[in-house]
Amino acid sequence: MKSLAKATFVASLILSSATAAYAQSEPAITAASNSMSSGEVKKVDKSAGKVTIKHGPLQNIGMDAMTMVFRVKDPSMLDQVKAGDKINFVAEEPNGQLTVTKLEKQQ
Repeated sequence: MKSLAKATFVASLILSSATAAYAQSEPAITAASNSMSSGEVKKVDKSAGKVTIKHGPLQNIGMDAMTMVFRVKDPSMLDQVKAGDKINFVAEEPNGQLTVTKLEKQQ
């Protein structure tokens, strides 16, 4: 009977530890997905709803620094920038397509 009580107690500790670890990692994941990356606009293609950005690492999607074309979530974002502008942005992969979901021009 004592060994059953010990086993139950140990199982409870393990489950509570796992739950606590998950609860602590969730805000970190959310923070990473909302963190802004920096880059430079190389080209704006309003007709296609795309922007070419030379960017640093994109931590939230695990991408290294490079220059690439992104879709934009809202076409009006493209009215805010032109080639040569320094920007902060958030890129995500909804439906497997790299998309800029937030965009701010650096001052």
